Amino acid sequence: MRRATPEPPTGPPEIQFKPGMAKQLLRELAPVLAEDGIDVDNIDVPDMETLQRALDRAVERQNLALFTPVGPARDLAVAALRSAVTAIADGDSVRAGKVLGQVQPESPDGSSATVSACIGVAVGLLDDLRSGHNGPAPADLDRQTPVPTGHWFGERAATDLLVLAGRGKAFRSLDRVIARQGGEHALFGSALALAAATRAWADHTNVPVPDLSNEIIR
Repeated sequence: MRRATPEPPTGPPEIQFKPGMAKQLLRELAPVLAEDGIDVDNIDVPDMETLQRALDRAVERQNLALFTPVGPARDLAVAALRSAVTAIADGDSVRAGKVLGQVQPESPDGSSATVSACIGVAVGLLDDLRSGHNGPAPADLDRQTPVPTGHWFGERAATDLLVLAGRGKAFRSLDRVIARQGGEHALFGSALALAAATRAWADHTNVPVPDLSNEIIR
């Protein structure tokens, strides 16, 4: 995760045309659209505006589900984040990079931590820690959470997320952060930001980072 130089500014989003993508998206959203009474095999709505509103709601609900893992999916994300946070706090960027490099875009069989689950768990915790909604956290944690020194992959995303989390708005701003920074940068940045918050709490309480990460990353 270490870089020799500062992370360069993110370029504009790359746009690719993939034949059949719209049909695939409809299939993925079919269960959610059905809640609004829309059958993707027989779309019958009064106008395109009504359909677009339904699609917007469906995408929002699908994203919320992706970034709010439960059960085994959350357990896998938590385990990956604990390992990454401890490695970053130890200054072992190689080990941290390997841990996050094993996180998968998708895991159909549920055997691996996923990018969206790790980002969602990390950013949700950041909101709680930095905005003062986590009771045991130090009261001034929002003012004592610098990104680890040096240059890191994902440092721009981490900086953005820490600022947003200070206002309790990191999770709700995920779509903008990912659109601006990219999914991989958001993954590494969310882990880096969570490591910064954990390190600040550990320094405040003299509790070792591995012990503290097991307590607060869950």
